[in-house]
Amino acid sequence: MNRFSLAVSRGIARVTESALGPYQTAVIRIGFSATWLLFLLRELPHRHELYGPDGPWSWDLAEQLIATNRAFTILMWSDGRLWFEIVYALGILTSALLMLGWRTRTMSVLFMVGVLSLQNRSVFMGDGGDNVLHLMSIYLVFTRCAQVWSLDARRAARARAADERGERVRDRTGPALWCVLGAVLVAVTLAGRMEGDWLIPALLWTVWLAQALWWLAGRRAKTGEPRIMLDVIAHIVHNGALLVIMAEACLIYATAGWYKVQGSRWQDGTAVYYPLHLEYFSPWPALADLLSASGTLVMLVTYGTVLVQVAFPFTLFNRRVKNVLLVAMITEHAVIAVVLGLPFFSLAMIAADAVFLPTTFLRRLGGWAARARDRLLRREGRAPASEQHTDESPEATHVGFRT
Repeated sequence: MNRFSLAVSRGIARVTESALGPYQTAVIRIGFSATWLLFLLRELPHRHELYGPDGPWSWDLAEQLIATNRAFTILMWSDGRLWFEIVYALGILTSALLMLGWRTRTMSVLFMVGVLSLQNRSVFMGDGGDNVLHLMSIYLVFTRCAQVWSLDARRAARARAADERGERVRDRTGPALWCVLGAVLVAVTLAGRMEGDWLIPALLWTVWLAQALWWLAGRRAKTGEPRIMLDVIAHIVHNGALLVIMAEACLIYATAGWYKVQGSRWQDGTAVYYPLHLEYFSPWPALADLLSASGTLVMLVTYGTVLVQVAFPFTLFNRRVKNVLLVAMITEHAVIAVVLGLPFFSLAMIAADAVFLPTTFLRRLGGWAARARDRLLRREGRAPASEQHTDESPEATHVGFRT
């Protein structure tokens, strides 16, 4: 009983004292924001046909569907072309800023708003990768995903250094953003634009009020206890969201694998052959013909795909086997991106897989990236800034407004 109590207390301490997986959540943040950014940039010439006023899914059809499913999208606030351009530009800007980790808490909320607004406007334009991105954009709001590899972490490290020198650092940008976005939130709520499903409006209000509470606890509280309590709550929310992200990834693979087991083409080992010969999924016909020329290779890939997807959730308890299957799945998605011409689906799935990458590998990867950056700066005649090397400080948080 004593051992059990000790284990429970250690588990509670681990969940409440720190935000777990700082490198994994940073990779997820960078991966999904980069995926959405690249997609929006690629479809920039076709944006009006995909999500805008020139699309086959007209304004009236979208209005009828949203009245039924009550989905959240700010694109339905106006049918004007200018409003669509503003929302699309907002999606590009927030994706880039979230990828860089600038004011991450605010950008994660705006990123979610952009993703939901565009996808819910034209629900038939997506695929499996869009569904994953849709869910992850909501989960990211609950995570502290800017602890490392972000501009927020670098600014926090500089602020700590300034505090040690006795200098006082004021954060003016955070409160200014809070005031502007709060005014917008109040205005659209009073105008009745938040009608529909209650979840997203409630989430927006909760995050906005939590930011104010965080600032007050840091600046106005006479003791450090309110800030410590808010930190504990933030750790619990972050760790819970991280667990949900991991469970979501496992559910995707388990569901896909078990559905494949029931298919006759997957059972006889020929399922991979047919997509390779569909014109829509054959950007490189010669490469598809080369891969499908060997019946043995097709059979091995077919059965291997099913085996990896079904087995992966059960390998999480064995680190070595999990890492081997993780490499196999990432390689499979990379091949799908090239051979079947589905780059954004593959990028979304690889970003979801990143939550299971080992911390040692991610730290080493960050070190390689930092050395490559320093070499590039030296070639350009600029001295690398040593203070930018803050990716080894998972405890880094916002000054004033938290990340």
